[in-house]
Amino acid sequence: MRPAYDMDGFLEAYDKVMGKWPAEREAMTVPTPFGTTYVNVCGPLRGPAVVLLPGGGGATSASWYAQSADLARTHRVFAVDLPACAGRGTEAGDRHPRTVADLVAWLEVVLDELGLEETDLGGHSYGGWISLHYALHARARVRRLFLLDPVMCFAGFRPAYLLRALPLMLRPTPARARAFLEWETRGAAEGEAGGVLLDPDWLRLQEAAAGFPSVSKPVTGPRPAPAALRGLNAPCLLLLAGNSRTHDACKVAPRADALLPRVETVVLPHVSHHALPQAAPPELGRRLTEFLNA
Repeated sequence: MRPAYDMDGFLEAYDKVMGKWPAEREAMTVPTPFGTTYVNVCGPLRGPAVVLLPGGGGATSASWYAQSADLARTHRVFAVDLPACAGRGTEAGDRHPRTVADLVAWLEVVLDELGLEETDLGGHSYGGWISLHYALHARARVRRLFLLDPVMCFAGFRPAYLLRALPLMLRPTPARARAFLEWETRGAAEGEAGGVLLDPDWLRLQEAAAGFPSVSKPVTGPRPAPAALRGLNAPCLLLLAGNSRTHDACKVAPRADALLPRVETVVLPHVSHHALPQAAPPELGRRLTEFLNA
């Protein structure tokens, strides 16, 4: 019999990371067919909207703290916890997202509830995959799109990555979460040479999120069709992790350049997939700010 999940420990870890956000940050929940969605909000009320989606599993919207202050100088920032993933105030509904269409429908409702007729949109990893699919679905609603080392968009996973992730997916525990992150970030959690040092508070949140009770099987599916990608006219910023073990950035970059008509692709050296977006080099924040304010 598995021990009871430590929800208090998760909430404490989540709130500690949220303490790194701007002081004027507020939180809200919005209803969707897939349960309530928790949203962290900051920035000028009349600023253009930017919606941030985290990676899957235990990433949570809290992971955007390293970019939140800079983005909030010019934009109204909405950082959203994903359905069926770990989150601060997220409650599961009667339905679980099972298809790409479900995730697109979920995000559509979230934007409607937030009153966002159009927005800049972006995400990391799994959140980037959702963002790209939504931009293809609602092209008039997405002004600009930015993707941080997105998965399942332009290339598949490396087999070694899936093999390493399998124990964590089958039986998530804090120890397995930490071991997986230390492997993918090449020891950055321990401060070894060659990696971007991970924030210990963020790392504790990833450990605390392991086994979160409402987490269901992640939605998977084919990569977006090449013809659909060629028809995406929104400006797109693609930031790839040079040390990612998820996929090969040197293969992803030319594929994206060949498919997206208005893409700017940047490979960030010396940073891994799971070090984003919180343990990011300064170039990430600079590129993202310039792109959104262009």
